[in-house]
Amino acid sequence: MRGLPPRKGATPRTSATTFHRVLRVAEIIAPTRLGRGFRWLLASSWTSNLGDGIAIAAGPLLVASQTDDPLLVALAALLQWLPSLLFGLFAGALSDRLDRRLIVVTVDLVRTAVLVALCVTIATDAISIVVVLGCLFLLGTAEVFADNSSSTLLPMLVHRDDLAIGNARLTTGFITVNQLAGPPLGAALFAVGMVWPFVGQAILVALGALLISRISLPPHGHDREQHKHLRRDIGEGLRWSWRHPAVRTLMLTIFMFNITFGAAWSVLVLYAIARLGLGEIGFGLLTTVSAVGGLIGTAAYGWITRRVSLGNIMRIGLIVETLTHLALALTTSPWVAFSIFFAFGAHAFIWGTTSITVRQRAVPTDLQGRVGSVNLVAVFGGLVIGSGIGGLIARQWGVTAPFWFAFVGSAIFLIVIWRQLIHIAHADFQPSAPAQEDHPDELVAGERRLPDSPGVRH
Repeated sequence: MRGLPPRKGATPRTSATTFHRVLRVAEIIAPTRLGRGFRWLLASSWTSNLGDGIAIAAGPLLVASQTDDPLLVALAALLQWLPSLLFGLFAGALSDRLDRRLIVVTVDLVRTAVLVALCVTIATDAISIVVVLGCLFLLGTAEVFADNSSSTLLPMLVHRDDLAIGNARLTTGFITVNQLAGPPLGAALFAVGMVWPFVGQAILVALGALLISRISLPPHGHDREQHKHLRRDIGEGLRWSWRHPAVRTLMLTIFMFNITFGAAWSVLVLYAIARLGLGEIGFGLLTTVSAVGGLIGTAAYGWITRRVSLGNIMRIGLIVETLTHLALALTTSPWVAFSIFFAFGAHAFIWGTTSITVRQRAVPTDLQGRVGSVNLVAVFGGLVIGSGIGGLIARQWGVTAPFWFAFVGSAIFLIVIWRQLIHIAHADFQPSAPAQEDHPDELVAGERRLPDSPGVRH
């Protein structure tokens, strides 16, 4: 009854029950067998991904607040993607030579400093499109080194048979905080005041650096006396990637389809505002809806792979992406667009099961950074080319034109790559029996989608 004191012993039992439930949840999220290092990595990843999720919406909104020129908006996307093309191979070679944890911590602190400087210019009303573009380029450059090195940490912390579940936990956090929670939060903070999302991102990135500094890694890196030339190291990574059929096919596919993807997504904020009539919050919700589709994809992934071959999954996914561009080019309805983004999100995360796992299982530890950097160059090389094309097309023919270009281009690329996708279904890529038996429905983290577009942080 209301007003009566609780029975003696009731509160301790309730507290104990709650504590044990929390422990069970923690064990499900980060199993003890994966080790303390994995838990620090997971905490860092989830924290920094929330900060980056805030920027997914707030970054384009900041650009749009300074200019409505489609070419400049596309240039903003290009400047975030260009550093991976310029510095990706160099970053990969460094991550195979130096302390990978130290690289991530140092670069995240640099990112924090750039974000603080951006916040100061916004707070003092000294912001301009030139300042925004410069900060985006610096942040993109820092992320090249951080993302490349962080992608090599999981294989150093967990057993090969646990890569699937480890990647699944990282991806679950990515979807939840980066795609679901981050963008609407960033849009809401931007509506309150344009400085606040970047203040939040700076705090979260700094906290992510602190968390990852707690990781202890096994010895790694080259003997500097044995490997004196970075160009030789880079060349080794390029040759290995090209000679491995599955890795080569994935990289070529990603490169081609990111040209069309980059063309359309580089002007997405203008498309959402001008074509769909969405405001700041509505633009942020596009990513949220896409992430919900991604969660459905994660839940259904095990069921799908037991019934459909990997090569056919890849083919179906590329068909979905091609039709996504066509549907967005045709519609003016926000509700139809939300449905399209939902389907695209499921495709993006199902597709993502291929890229990182094929490298982590097939690539030797001492080549992880360099092969990962080759993949990064393929990813962002396509985006850079596509964003430049998209900006020019949008300026000349309107914000819908890049989506028509993406549809036609994707259809052509799909025909070209169709037969080659069979190379992806190779023995090394299949998950081991224990991983499938214990976790049949886990999603493996992917790298198909990129930091500032609804649909991929790494």
